[in-house]
Amino acid sequence: MDFTQATVELLKVLNTLTGSYGLAIIALTVIVRLCLWPLGVSQQRSMRAMQILQPKIKLIQERYKNDPQTAQRKMMEFYKEHKFNPMAGCLPLLIQMPIFILLYTALISPQFIVEAGTSPFLFISRLDTTLRGSAGTSYDGVFSVSQNDKFVVYKKVKIFMGDQELDNVKIASKNAVKTQGSIVAGQSMDLKVNLDDIDLKYSQLEKITGAQIDIQNMKTREVETVKFEKRDNILAASIPTNAPTSQFHPDVLILILLFAATMIITQKVMMATNKNTPQDPMQAQMQKMMGTLMPVMIIFMFVIAPIPAGVLLYLVVSNIIQIIQTIVINKQLEIEDNLKAGAANKDLSSAKTITPIETKTIETDKK
Repeated sequence: MDFTQATVELLKVLNTLTGSYGLAIIALTVIVRLCLWPLGVSQQRSMRAMQILQPKIKLIQERYKNDPQTAQRKMMEFYKEHKFNPMAGCLPLLIQMPIFILLYTALISPQFIVEAGTSPFLFISRLDTTLRGSAGTSYDGVFSVSQNDKFVVYKKVKIFMGDQELDNVKIASKNAVKTQGSIVAGQSMDLKVNLDDIDLKYSQLEKITGAQIDIQNMKTREVETVKFEKRDNILAASIPTNAPTSQFHPDVLILILLFAATMIITQKVMMATNKNTPQDPMQAQMQKMMGTLMPVMIIFMFVIAPIPAGVLLYLVVSNIIQIIQTIVINKQLEIEDNLKAGAANKDLSSAKTITPIETKTIETDKK
């Protein structure tokens, strides 16, 4: 199953319902966060439990610091006794990572770029653009290239055998397409595909006269339909090129700053909701430091890495929902704690009072 294509198709459906690919990404974010809501509850329960149990955990570690195996066994017994899973807080993050990768792959895919890459949303000029991107127009017959660009076979491959045509023929590898000679913008670029990389029988390979293949520039994500001719044991083609336009996109920078701001707010909300819970001072200091350094590190990473605006939009909306979720779930957990405390106090107040039995001193006659 092609998960990238499935994600693009889902975005198409949401676009039809919302009327905008930007709103479609927001709708997808809401759907994902709602599906992960129970895990969010489990994560916050785990965090609260971890903070409450931290002093006892530290005592166990100190007591058996010279015996790691016994310390590990005692920790497992302690977790089992209190029905605590230290990995429960990491599960939502582990689940969200494949979703992030899948959405990233979908938004940089040729399918999405051709379908909706130029779609604007609010202050965002294009959903597929990066902070500093090189752009090219797909299917205009000219590749925008630079010296070290890499090219891959896109999914549409049509093989010609004289008057016969075979559609959707498989290629052994997307990297089957190679450039011949150096790449110089403004000059024709030569491409070749080895016949052995085409998934056909040997008897069919001999009859091939040419091919029509969609080729993608991995750097600019531009796709062009290229016509190949058979030459000996290869398919060869030549296509015009021009220099790509590189442009700085301040709208993407705004999205990166919004992501950093919402991440800082998320950290502060989580720390504020847990301020009444006992916590190890060293752990609290570490969380505070991570809450400061992490946004800076992520901004630096996003400035270097080519993250599409659509993915950043997903991350910003996801952080906003995380803030709301943290506040709502914490209120829910506080209500549960108050109900438990009220039930415990009621049991104590209804307990019978035991009065001590009066004892009399028996005096014996002195003889």
